Amino acid sequence: MLNRLDDMLSFHTQALRVRDQRQQVLASNIANADTPNYKARDLDFKSSLQDALNGAGSSGGTALTTTTPGHLAGNPGQAADAGLLYRTPAQGSVDGNTVDMDAERAAFADNTIHYEFNLTRISQQIKGMLAVIQG
Repeated sequence: MLNRLDDMLSFHTQALRVRDQRQQVLASNIANADTPNYKARDLDFKSSLQDALNGAGSSGGTALTTTTPGHLAGNPGQAADAGLLYRTPAQGSVDGNTVDMDAERAAFADNTIHYEFNLTRISQQIKGMLAVIQG
C-alpha cells in the first residue's frame, strides 16, 4: 500500500527537487549579474528529472563528485557542478560576464510557475487520498 502511495507522489516530488535546484542556480546567476567573468549556469530540467526518476537522484539531489578522499560530503539537496551547463550569452560583455538579466528573470519566473504547479498537484493528490480514506 505504501509503495502505491509513494509511486503516486514520486514524480511531482522529484520534479520539485529538480525545480528547487534550478531555482538556486538561477538565483545565483541573478546575484552575480555584476561579477566580472561570471559565467551564467543553468540546469537541463528534462535530463535532471529523468536522472532523478531513474534513481540517480534518490538521495534527494544530484550526486556530488569528490576528487580527494578528504573531501566532505556535500548537502544532497544542492546541485553539483556536473549537472550544470553554461548558458550561451545572446550578447557579449566587456567584463566577461554572461548573465542576461532579462533571460534570467524570465527563466526564474517560468521555473516558479512550474514549481507552484507541482506543489498544487501534490496537494490535490493528498486531498484526493484523504477523501477516499474518509469515505
